[in-house]
Amino acid sequence: MTQPQLSIVLPLFNEVENLNALYEVLKPVVDDLSNGSYEILFVDDGSRDGSFDLVKALHLKNSKVKGISFARNFGHQTALLAGLQQAKGDLVVTMDADLQHPPEVIKVLYQKYQEGFDIVNTRRLDVEGVSWFKKVSSKYYYIFLNYLSDIPIEPAAADFRLMNRKAVEAYLSLPERSRFTRGLISWMGFRQAIVDYKAHARFAGQSKYSLIKMLRFGLDGIVSFSSRPLRLSFYVGLIAFILGAIYAAFAIIQFFQGKNVPGWTSIQVTLLIIGGTLLLSMGIIGEYVARIFNEVKRRPHYFIKETIGQ
Repeated sequence: MTQPQLSIVLPLFNEVENLNALYEVLKPVVDDLSNGSYEILFVDDGSRDGSFDLVKALHLKNSKVKGISFARNFGHQTALLAGLQQAKGDLVVTMDADLQHPPEVIKVLYQKYQEGFDIVNTRRLDVEGVSWFKKVSSKYYYIFLNYLSDIPIEPAAADFRLMNRKAVEAYLSLPERSRFTRGLISWMGFRQAIVDYKAHARFAGQSKYSLIKMLRFGLDGIVSFSSRPLRLSFYVGLIAFILGAIYAAFAIIQFFQGKNVPGWTSIQVTLLIIGGTLLLSMGIIGEYVARIFNEVKRRPHYFIKETIGQ
């Protein structure tokens, strides 16, 4: 079978309401760019709404539609990894299956690739229907992440990008288990460009990223690309120690001057400060130890339950 020129990788989780509309918009774009030499690869991350059955129906309509179904939900970043491992195209585009990544932007990504870029990333200018809290928290998260990280990561970046085969192979050579794809892509180097786009509101359904999942994803980004929190815990502990020593000296002076007033307030405040510092430091260290634990187990990233067209 001839190797496709273009691969479109689409992780999905419970997106049955979006897939037909996405396919109808996406197919003319990839047909035009690749002269029919393409594959559309859906990676079903353990959906429970019949999404993979619809992928099967699309495959019967068009054999260039392919699919991978996970044995359970392994997470969006793992689905991205699986799609990139299975994609055969000389160029690979990764994007979401909820129509918030406009398929027509792929043409702009391709134009940038023709200018000589190995990786063409995207940056959201705005998202229709997104809450004020999510916009503000995302903005300040990236400010905080870039302050901690040695590798600059573009604010409002998305996992909507084009990579040539050289960049894909470089990405797949990275052995991390906990993968923060945006950070890894930035860390890799190569010649990269950024294309701005305006994200539409979801065509149907609801976002699968709850507040807890967003916090977990954000923490992965910080821990994966910075050791500064470990140093921060040291400095916080050092400051607490210095303040404690100053207060101890003050208390001793007060004692010898006979001005010491019995009470528990000062003791309580001191214990709370020191205890909180210790718990914060242990929590930060625990996050890094957990990453080490996951790395050394060397379990597979995912298990595939079923494939279509692969």
